[in-house]
Amino acid sequence: MAFISKASDFNVDEHSALVVGVASILGDHDSGRHTHTKDQLLFSQHGCMVITMAGMKCVLPPMRAAWIPAGIEHSAQMTNVNHYRSLFFNESLQSRLSREMRILDVNPLFIALIERMAMWSFDKPEDEMINSLNLFIEELNAAKDTHLNLPLPYDYRLKDWLLKVNNDDFLAPTLTQLSTEVGASAKTITRIFTKETGMPYQSWRQQWRLLGAIELLSKQLRVTEIAYRLGFSSDSAFISFFRQKTGFTPLHFIAKSTKD
Repeated sequence: MAFISKASDFNVDEHSALVVGVASILGDHDSGRHTHTKDQLLFSQHGCMVITMAGMKCVLPPMRAAWIPAGIEHSAQMTNVNHYRSLFFNESLQSRLSREMRILDVNPLFIALIERMAMWSFDKPEDEMINSLNLFIEELNAAKDTHLNLPLPYDYRLKDWLLKVNNDDFLAPTLTQLSTEVGASAKTITRIFTKETGMPYQSWRQQWRLLGAIELLSKQLRVTEIAYRLGFSSDSAFISFFRQKTGFTPLHFIAKSTKD
């Protein structure tokens, strides 16, 4: 196990154990774009991570886990993160592990396994790992996807606009506003988003709002400020939207996330 700080120089690819665990209290941190030769699981009890890769943006709230297969270039921006845990898995295990990036619900057993495995020493014998590892893989494969991801279009007409999506002050415009900004008709934009993201623009905008809300809630912003920043007409409109999407009010969602 490596307990790392933001200044630590840790290279997981220098270790060959079946499982390599990392623990940290990172606070705010930006990993920069990078890849691993090993599959990775990310988890934290508090704070929020925004994971960005080609064609996709994902939000990882507290008490959820992100699964990132080997070879996927990505960056992770962390805000108020503590009790951070990361697990890396030897290449020999890839045939048993998911090959898709996922944001997962985690149950108490899964969390206990993450905590135990993150604390394993680098020289722990493989025969002492195998039982927990097999149970971990079973839990990983059974875990439900939270669908907290935002697919990104790649059409050249949206290239300049997409550069703004990760800015803190970005606000997803209405379809009419986007049509004016990029110089394409509303019908064309709808066709592009449906083809390249699997959803029409209006649905994409709502998904952007949901992920933005979870990210801002994890930063402990007030509901009034979040509603304003995401372009809702009122606090009640935002709360109604959030409840419809998650089944919880914003405050109950965060309370549940930190208690699960």
